[in-house]
Amino acid sequence: MNDHCEAACSGNTSVNSLTDKIPGWNEELELAFSAYKGPYVPGRISSRHKTVCDVLIPGTVVQAGISGALQKIGKQPVVGDFVVLLDQPETGSRMVVNILPRRTCLSRGAAGDGGGEQIIAANLDTIFIVTSVGKDLNLRRLERYLAIVYSSGARPVILLNKIDLEDNPTQVVEKIQSIAGIVPVVPLSALSKTGLDALSPYLKPGETVALVGSSGVGKSTLINSLLGETVQKTGGIREDDEKGRHTTTVRQMFPLPNGAVLVDNPGIREIQLGDSAEGLEKAFSEIVDAARNCKFKDCTHRDEPGCAVLKAVEDGLISEERLASYHRLTEELIFQTKKS
Repeated sequence: MNDHCEAACSGNTSVNSLTDKIPGWNEELELAFSAYKGPYVPGRISSRHKTVCDVLIPGTVVQAGISGALQKIGKQPVVGDFVVLLDQPETGSRMVVNILPRRTCLSRGAAGDGGGEQIIAANLDTIFIVTSVGKDLNLRRLERYLAIVYSSGARPVILLNKIDLEDNPTQVVEKIQSIAGIVPVVPLSALSKTGLDALSPYLKPGETVALVGSSGVGKSTLINSLLGETVQKTGGIREDDEKGRHTTTVRQMFPLPNGAVLVDNPGIREIQLGDSAEGLEKAFSEIVDAARNCKFKDCTHRDEPGCAVLKAVEDGLISEERLASYHRLTEELIFQTKKS
């Protein structure tokens, strides 16, 4: 990846004026873009289709293809990427010719036997992990999401949606907090717009927030509520198993009136860890901390003498379910690494 790109097509556009037009633009991006002279403009990928991208540029949103040179070296822009556009209005041609340095990257293990990583979105400040009361609530799945979000470099926040359907939401929040550690857990109802004020600290001007979670947890409803208009189709859940129907089919970026940005993602029930070793350690920090006192440095925390983790389980400081989940995800991570 070329880490250099330029200020605006005129060559003298200020950082402040670009910030007004492209949410998240900053001095580092301005410096990277300054290497480009001539018919180039900066942009940000707002949605990605098979062969073209919707790109937010100062003043408007345009469609652009991806240059053959980028495709040849395997560089694919994703939603949230800041990019360099070759802009030739006289020929009606716009082409993404480079991707500016990514600050954070949300990715998952790619499907299939080849392994590797699939980048989902880039340059995110916060990721809302959306779950809901009822059958969708799954602590083991939340642990998986936390590992992936921690690995992205973005800040995780767990949103417990549909609290109007729960008699004791405080009890459910405490249940989630038992595996979330220091990660905030925010109870809300996107449909009735209850609790949305608690999201204000994460939705500041220039901040980019992505939403991840299963289908049916209310991500699209939440985006509609925050925007104050219907921009995303919403659907109910199946009564037999409370699983959601896919209403979001592409990743898409939605600028908020205050200058913040939301990124919606299609619902994902299970996602592979990919390269999330660092994130796994943060998601299970109490196990990692206890492991420092194990008798053996290569302790697997299964049956070794002097295992501080097993002692913590015995003392009730770490649950057996939590340790079993850690083992399961660690084994998956090792398998994914070998597959890659």
